[in-house]
Amino acid sequence: MSDVTEGAPAPDFELAGADGPMKLSDFKGKALVLYLYPKDDTSGCTKEAQEFSALAAEFARAGVSLIGVSKDSVASHAKFTAKYDLAVPLGSDPEGAVIERYGSWVEKNMYGRKYMGIERSTFLIQDGRLARIWRKVKVPGHAAEVLKAAQSL
Repeated sequence: MSDVTEGAPAPDFELAGADGPMKLSDFKGKALVLYLYPKDDTSGCTKEAQEFSALAAEFARAGVSLIGVSKDSVASHAKFTAKYDLAVPLGSDPEGAVIERYGSWVEKNMYGRKYMGIERSTFLIQDGRLARIWRKVKVPGHAAEVLKAAQSL
């Protein structure tokens, strides 16, 4: 895992998406919000995607692109996007390589059972550098908080 701290270069990525591959280099000289989430069509992840989608136009006005990432397939993302009319492109990371590179593949604990999973986290990337990082994200109000940070870049 590389040094995933604010101010450090953002770990490179290439993800499959419904409209083709998405790469960090596509956003050279621009700002990007990359948010990592556990699973399509689960309550918290749906709410998060809906909150980012609701603010997508404001992110665009601020010159900031959005990408949501999970290990779900492109087909799963397409169903999820259609079901909730999401406005955020979703990237598929089936092997979890990008999720791991961003330090978001972590040990979790539910009801005393330990397992590996995706820590809900968000990265605000500007010009290839990590401008802001949010770990252990709580969904309510998170997208608005990220928008505020993005607008202040």
